Amino acid sequence: MESKIVFNELERNISVFKSLLEKIPEEQYRWKPSPDKWNLLEIVCHLHDEELEDFRARVKHVLETPSEKMPGINPVELVSLRKYAEQDYETTLDAFLTDRKNSVEWLRSLKNPTWNNFYTHAKLGNLYAGMFLNNWLAHDLLHIRQITRLKFDYFRFKTGESFDYAGNW
Repeated sequence: MESKIVFNELERNISVFKSLLEKIPEEQYRWKPSPDKWNLLEIVCHLHDEELEDFRARVKHVLETPSEKMPGINPVELVSLRKYAEQDYETTLDAFLTDRKNSVEWLRSLKNPTWNNFYTHAKLGNLYAGMFLNNWLAHDLLHIRQITRLKFDYFRFKTGESFDYAGNW
C-alpha cells in the first residue's frame, strides 16, 4: 500500500481512538471480562508504549540504521513491569494521542524514505521498513476491534440483556 495512504489512516485513527476512548468512566476502563484479558486502561498503556518503542522506533531504525542491532520489546511483559493497571487513564490516553500526532508529523517529514530498507532478524529474516509501517496500521485496526469488542462485552455485562436481536458478533 502506498505510504501516504498509511500515514493518512494513522492520522485518521487519532480521532477514532479519541472517540472510542475519551470520557470513559473509571468503572468501565478498569473492567475486564476475565482476569486474563486486558481492560481499556491496559490497552491504552500498550498503545502508547507501542507507538514510541515499537512501530515508530522500528521504522526509524530500519530507515536510518538497518545494520545495527534492533532493541527488543516484550509488550506482554510490559503490562506488569510498567504497572499498567496503576497508570492514570486520561493522562496516558492524552500522551498516546499526542505521540501519535507527532509520529504522523515525523512520517510526513521524511524525505524519500527507502521502504525497502531491511533489518535482518536472526529468527524472522529480513524485516522491511515498509512492513513495519503497514503493520503499524494493522496494529491499530486490531486494537480498534479489541476496544469495540470490550465495550460491547461491558455493555452486555451491565445490561444483562441478550443481544441476539441486534445480530451476531
